[in-house]
Amino acid sequence: MVVSRLVSVALFLLAATGVDGFTVTSSNKDVQVKEGDGADLTCSYSADFGSPARVEWKFKDAKGSLAYVFYGGKLTTPYASKVTKYDDNLRFTKVTRKDNGVYDCEVSGNAKFGEVRVKLTVLVPPSKPLVRVPTSVTTGKPAVLTCHDTEGSPPSKYRWYKGSTLLPLDPSKVAAFKNLTYTLNTDNGNLEFAPTKKIDSGQYYCEAFNGAGPPQRSQPMQMDIRDQNTGGIVAGVIVALLLVALLVFGIWYANKKGYLPKKTESKPKPTVVYQPTSLYGGDDEDGEFKQKSSFVV
Repeated sequence: MVVSRLVSVALFLLAATGVDGFTVTSSNKDVQVKEGDGADLTCSYSADFGSPARVEWKFKDAKGSLAYVFYGGKLTTPYASKVTKYDDNLRFTKVTRKDNGVYDCEVSGNAKFGEVRVKLTVLVPPSKPLVRVPTSVTTGKPAVLTCHDTEGSPPSKYRWYKGSTLLPLDPSKVAAFKNLTYTLNTDNGNLEFAPTKKIDSGQYYCEAFNGAGPPQRSQPMQMDIRDQNTGGIVAGVIVALLLVALLVFGIWYANKKGYLPKKTESKPKPTVVYQPTSLYGGDDEDGEFKQKSSFVV
């Protein structure tokens, strides 16, 4: 029992420090700071290199784009104008939402390598969200209500209200909402009805929140669920059929009365016989040339 516990402790120490005793750490791996404030990203290592270690900082944004912040012993453009390096740490004088992302501190030297990742979150309150609500939907058809905040950092989450009532995430678990059949996505802000019912009619608005500032609400918008106008469709079909019948009758009647132009019959071209006149006087014996056969054009 004692031996197994010692082995476990030894494995834990190896995992924490590395086989060669080389570690790279940070005093704060999750930095959160308001937009416009300063921020420190720290990096430290423990190893006997025998020579100065090579330290580099890389940045990766939410879209996956990579860029060097500190490389080859100096700060890169455009970080040189807003970042200073002290020891192996980085200090931002003023952060913006463009600085959101992860920063990797990589340390290498004397055949050793290690790295630590620091996440920087720039806190920006949400803005008034943009919404799209269909004004009229036929009963039984699907309807999608969208809500989006373009400013918040970290990215906002969303909740929807019908009238002044907050819609629960899962209506089937709340007795007062069991008759509703919607799906609410708190991450992208979509509120989907599939299919819609008459009970879904009402005023809707959404709210964006991220903890960086007060929640922001959209303007309420009305959505009406209407029954399909079957009588109107049937009447429209009947009117269309009557118009077609009237058109056919009009053509037949005009043709019968002779109001429509008749087709002209093409006459065959007459046969033309070419009979050349005599080139010489006298009869055949005297050299008169006569046409022996007809040339039809």
